[in-house]
This record gives sequence, C-alpha cells and structure tokens, in this order.
Amino acid sequence: MERIIDVAQYIYDEYKRQSGEVIDEMKLHKLLYLSQRESLAITNEPMFPEAFEGWKYGPVSKEVRALYTEDGMYYENKKSLSAEASYIAKNVILQYGGLASWKLSEISHKEISWRNARKNLVAGENGSEPLSIDDIRKDAEKVRPYDSMYDMYYDEFEDAGVAQ
Repeated sequence: MERIIDVAQYIYDEYKRQSGEVIDEMKLHKLLYLSQRESLAITNEPMFPEAFEGWKYGPVSKEVRALYTEDGMYYENKKSLSAEASYIAKNVILQYGGLASWKLSEISHKEISWRNARKNLVAGENGSEPLSIDDIRKDAEKVRPYDSMYDMYYDEFEDAGVAQ
C-alpha cells in the first residue's frame, strides 16, 4: 500500500510533466481523492490508508496540506509508487487534470463520502470529519473506470482481446 504523501508527490510531478504548470493545492487534493476512488473502483483496494477530511471545498489531506508548496513537496524518505498505483494516478490526471480546481471541487461535492462527512456542518464551515473509506467505496461503485491511455472503459478490454 502507498503513502498519501508519495501519491501526492507523484501527482505533483506528473501533472507538471504533462502540463508544464505547477498544480495548485486544491487540484492536488481533488486528484488524490479521485485516485483513491479509482483504486477502489478498479482493484477494490484503497491506494493509501490515510483519510481525507471533509473540508468546505472538498476532500483534503492534512498530511499533504502540511507539505505542499508551489516549489514542491519536501519530506524525508520519498518512495516511488508501485506500477499499479502510478498507472491509476496517471490515468486520473489524464481524465481530470484539465478541469479547473473549482470544477473538481463541484464534482467532489456530489460524492457520498464528502456529503456524509459534512452532515452536521453549516454550509461554508471548514469541517474536519474524516471521509469514511466505506463511503468512498460507495462513490467508487458509481464509477465506470476509463483507461485514458487505451481510450477504453475497463469493461471493454475483454471484448477487445486485451487481458486485464
């Protein structure tokens, strides 16, 4: 299993490589959430064990928030991601990285996990209740995983003669 900070670093670096721009913090958190959701949709396993908080603009990781700067993320013992995790995260960047941060925030506000973490909060209140992994799993159930590199949905691979 990966660490959320290593997944965040991968997304930070890969987004910069693909777009030539530094990813803003809000977009980083949303792409992290979507990577977790996609991992659950594809493998039925979380990519990382750390939780998100139900912040007013969508899911946020305290660990990543503490390390993020526009110049990079600085922490000790950086680790490379597994091939599977990097593939999923890269695919999330290809699918969602072109969307504005606020659009990604709107998407996250429709998620069961975020809404449940904010049940007892007033609109606009920050919130720190963790998103339940079981709720993220419910969000993953409504996703039809798409492979941006092959331009196919995962459930179409068998029809195309490609092994999953």
